This record gives sequence, C-alpha cells and structure tokens, in this order.
Amino acid sequence: MCWAGRMVLGTFSILLGLFHAAAACDFGPFPYRGTGIVCRMTKPAALLLNRETAQVIQAAFRNAQFPNITGERSMRLLGSVAYGLSGIQVNDLSIERSEVELKEDSAIHISIRNVTALFRGTLTYGYAGAWFLQLFHSVDFEIESSIDLQLNINLMCQKDQVAPDASDCYLTFHKLTLHLQGDKQPGWLKQLFTDFISFTLKLVLKREVCKEINAVAQTLTNYILDLAANFVRDGDIAVDISLASDPIIKAAYIESHHKGIVLYKNSSSRLSDSVFSPSLLTESRMLYFWLAEHSLSSLAAAAFLDGQLLLNLRGDKLQELFEMEDTEVQRKAVQMIFQGTSYNDSVAKVWSLTQPQISFQPEGTVVRSSVAVEVSILLAGEEPLVALYMEKEITATIQATYADKKLILQPVDSSVEIKVFKCTADPSGEDPSIQSFLQNMILVAGIPEVTSSIGSALTSLLNSKRLDLFDIINPEIITRKGYVIVQLDFGFPSHLLLNFLEKSL
Repeated sequence: MCWAGRMVLGTFSILLGLFHAAAACDFGPFPYRGTGIVCRMTKPAALLLNRETAQVIQAAFRNAQFPNITGERSMRLLGSVAYGLSGIQVNDLSIERSEVELKEDSAIHISIRNVTALFRGTLTYGYAGAWFLQLFHSVDFEIESSIDLQLNINLMCQKDQVAPDASDCYLTFHKLTLHLQGDKQPGWLKQLFTDFISFTLKLVLKREVCKEINAVAQTLTNYILDLAANFVRDGDIAVDISLASDPIIKAAYIESHHKGIVLYKNSSSRLSDSVFSPSLLTESRMLYFWLAEHSLSSLAAAAFLDGQLLLNLRGDKLQELFEMEDTEVQRKAVQMIFQGTSYNDSVAKVWSLTQPQISFQPEGTVVRSSVAVEVSILLAGEEPLVALYMEKEITATIQATYADKKLILQPVDSSVEIKVFKCTADPSGEDPSIQSFLQNMILVAGIPEVTSSIGSALTSLLNSKRLDLFDIINPEIITRKGYVIVQLDFGFPSHLLLNFLEKSL
C-alpha cells in the first residue's frame, strides 16, 4: 500500500512492494472507478532508493548456496583429468555503482557496475596418466572476479497482490582469475584448471546469484506487503490495500492504484465513483499519495462504530478549557457550573453521537458531526453529579500539516448549534451569561482542544507504525473537492533494510 499515513525499504522493497504488472489480474474496463488510494513515486525517489540496492545485492551474494562443481577432461598423452570445486564461499564483496532506469510501460531496469568478489573454496583433482600413474590432490583456491549485473524487474499481479519477477538477470564477467594455494604466479596447473572450469563456473555463479536475487526480491516484497497491511490496521479497523488497477510506468515516475476500502469487523465500504485521474498529480516531488474522500470518511465512520471518538478531560486540561479568558462573565459561569468543585474532582466527556461526515474542499477538510458534552462532578462516596449536558451540531473546517514528526490539525472555521442544553446551575436554560460563555468556549477552546487531541492520537498511531523513523521533508497536504493529496520528499533510514536483511536472510 502507498499511504503517507501508513508506508518506504530500498529499491527492491519500495519498487517491488508498491507496484505490479497486469499479468494475471483483470480490473475491467473502468478500473479507476474503484481507486481509493494512489501512490506516485518519481525518478528522484527511485534514484535515492537505488543507493540501498548494493545492500540487497551483497545479501544475495552472501546468501547464495553454491553447489559443488565437478568435471572431467581428456588430455592428449596425459589421460583423463577429473576435478571438483567444493565449499565455495564469497568474501570481500564490493560494488562500484548502481543505476536505475524506469522503462516506459515496461519494467524497472537496475544496472550494477563492477561487482568485485573473492570466491574461496577447495579444488580436488585426480589425474590418470597414460602409464597408469595416478595423482590425487586437494588445494585451496581463490577466484578473483569482476562482474556487471543487469536486472530487468517485471512486476506481476497475482490475486490482486504484487508478485515480482527478477529472473531477467544477466551477469557479465570482466575478470575471473583462479589462484591455487595463494600462488599468484601463472603455472601449467593453474592454466589447465582455469581453462577447464571458467565456463562452468560462470554458469553456476549466474544461476545461483540470480536465483538468490529473485528470492530476496520475493522476501522483501512479502515483508513490505505485511508491513503495509499492518500500517493500515488498528484493531478491528483495516484498509484493503489490494490493487485496483494496472500501474502506470513512465520514464519520470511509477504509479500504483489501490482499492482503499475500509474494513470493519464483518462490514466494508464500497467505492465505485472515484474521481482519480493521473493528471491530478505532478512530478516535482519525490512521493505523492492521493486519497479519496470516501476512504477517509469511511475510516471516520469505522472509528465511530468502534467507540474511538471519545475524549475525557480533567485536571489541567479541563481548567484550560473553561478558563480560556479571565473575565467576570467567565468566572461567574465557571463558579455556577462547577459549584466551587476543584477541576481535579471533575471530568468532562466529549463524544460523537453520530458518525462524522467528512468532505474535502479547497479550504480544508470539512467535518460535520453531532457531539455530546457532559461535565460531571465527582463526589466522594456518591454517584457523579452531572452538572452540564449538551448536544450540539458542529461544522468545522480543518487544515492538516505534518511537521517535526507530528500531525497537526488546525481548525480555521467552525460553527456550533446547540440542540440540547441541561445545566444544574441554569435549569431553565435562560441564563444568557452561561449560554454565551459556553458558546464562546466551544468555538475558541473546545474545538481546537478536540482537534489537537485527535492529532496527537493519530500521531501516536502513526509513530507506532514506525513512520517517525523516516525523514519526511517539506510535506504538503493539499485538499481539493473530493480528494486530498500528500506530497513530500524523504530520506531513507538505511538501518531498517540492514536489520531486516540480517534477520531474514
């Protein structure tokens, strides 16, 4: 899944984990209609992530299981010479550079230049001469190599999930030099076995290294898909991140499309009228996330059904709410409502009576909801006394930003209509000072406090999914009618990939 709220690992993980090629999935004639989440990664992001490719290639070389290599050769006048190379291991691996290219409507091409590696093992050979003279020896060997590696990664779709194919893999050998027992000087024995085994060795190295690269790609892809699925799950609430349409691969970017259907227990949302079009996104930033209004609105509905839209305030928070300004009207209203009780002995509960209605507009995210507020005084040994109860219809326009690894929700416009009012200090509901104070308190302090608390809760949720480990640079959250775009540049935390490779391979 590609969602700023919930997903980024090296070239193999990001490029393989987010996109697919339409080889086995049928999305019908109008696939965009079911698109709830879109990710676009541009060429600069691919170039940045390509720096991590060296780690993946090194892991593939180290983890490759090289079989024993055996052969036999008849030599004129010398009889038959049989040989075997065993215990082949890779040491001193280095990579000069790696390049990535996005092939238009095709595949991801990765070119690894000048991979130098030292292979070590044991050479055993037997010689039966024409005069029945037999010689059998075992010597340690080293093979110095310099290799170029070309990968064309094709991305297939299986059961609406990505299935990478990195089998289009080529090794070009610029150097393959055999040394016996550490002897660097040429000799007839070295020359003899170099001629015998070089061709076979090249085939074995190509087969095993390419096979391991394909296996690493599969492992990383599965890891990313599991990570993404966890990223968009919170208890019984989840988001279907399966593919909604074929990807778009251009020379400047790759784009993937996901269903973004919200799942809650045994129910799910449905989206069939998405307004997404590739023209809605540009190419100036490294990473783009497009989210449909339907997906975010469905998340809010699921959070409501799950009982998460509830906030309790007490102590200092409650004092900040009710003492937003030091005026005679405020002091009188507070005294009447709390009847002289300490804030530490009181609690305010705010919850949503109906599921919020969310819509995206150029001005921001518009939230409409019916909300209840209850202030209770906690008396020792007695049942809590409800000092104030209100039901109100709230409409608020909220702008979202992300800075210092925190999601900040800022209300820029709001209105409140009180529908139900019960107050022990004003049974008739006709005291204008209390009514005016509460109306002003809700607008000036109440709505900002609720949105701030929601922002803090969402930040904690995102950080629990490890979003804070990524270096997100100059993110912008742009709302338009029916959708929101998150665009950003980023820095890649290399240690994530290293830790994963160390644990998994």
